[in-house]
Amino acid sequence: MQEPLYQPFQRMRFESSVCFLSGDKLNSTEETLNVFAPWLIGKYKLDERPFKLLDESMVSYADIKIPCSVKTAEAFEKLESTIENAFLNGYKAVSALDEQQLFLWVAKTVYGIIFKELQIAVRQQQASGEQFHMSQGLIHKFSMLHSMLQAVIKPVKLEGFKPWSIWICEVENAEEEFSYRDEINTLTFSLRMQDFGIILCLQDNGANKKYHEELWEKIEGAKLHPIQFEELCAKIFYSAYLFNRLPEYHIMPVEDEFHIEAMPLRGMQAKPVFDLWNNKTYGQVLENFWKRWNFLLLEIIKNPERPVSYLFNENEELIKAEEINLSK
Repeated sequence: MQEPLYQPFQRMRFESSVCFLSGDKLNSTEETLNVFAPWLIGKYKLDERPFKLLDESMVSYADIKIPCSVKTAEAFEKLESTIENAFLNGYKAVSALDEQQLFLWVAKTVYGIIFKELQIAVRQQQASGEQFHMSQGLIHKFSMLHSMLQAVIKPVKLEGFKPWSIWICEVENAEEEFSYRDEINTLTFSLRMQDFGIILCLQDNGANKKYHEELWEKIEGAKLHPIQFEELCAKIFYSAYLFNRLPEYHIMPVEDEFHIEAMPLRGMQAKPVFDLWNNKTYGQVLENFWKRWNFLLLEIIKNPERPVSYLFNENEELIKAEEINLSK
């Protein structure tokens, strides 16, 4: 019989003395894992690039490390090697990746940042003599993400469902481009580098992929200009915000395995799974994603019924990347 899955959120334990994933006691504080792998840090000089944490403090991407046992780190090395090989070979190799491997790699990245943020938040609360509190919804999301991530070190099986939505695009990026984003509350991630871009909703059971089904049919397989990919990101990050369900899962130990089963998203609620789209709010999201090109909200929603788009023309046809005369 397998040992039960490690559940740090039951006691809100995020110490540096135990492995973030297995809960195993560590021999020293030197046992750590880089959230952003050394190959990424070296290739894109991430030790020189600032990363802003939720408390407004600044670190470098290379500074984000989490406590990790040697055994767990070795398991991640195998996954990291697969991802590195695909990423460095570009769009076609990334598109051919097993979706669960990509999910686990992204989950490691996003959960690693969550862990770091939680460590800081707990320390701050303790220093002020207050007890640390977090919403039950976030505890549920983060705890389930952590349980699913344990598939790297334990036999965790997903029962006939995918907890994720994934989009992989070919993108005409600048040579040294490394553009990373995450939204912790909605567990949404994007990365643009080499000749590709990835967007991943980590815990929506495929709902966002279905929501953008018609849009994706027009885009899939096309080569995008970076501004087009960022527009797609804005649409998905916004719809992830509109997603109004908290996915429920059952974890069942079966002999030597852990089986995770998803409950229906609709549950007992009659209202739609997504709240109503608001173009002004979407415009604010898009303005943030288009900062590089200096678009202002007033320009984006000049026509409130039809925000500016570099993805589709007035006939809702996909604009070709080479027709866009903007910097990459």
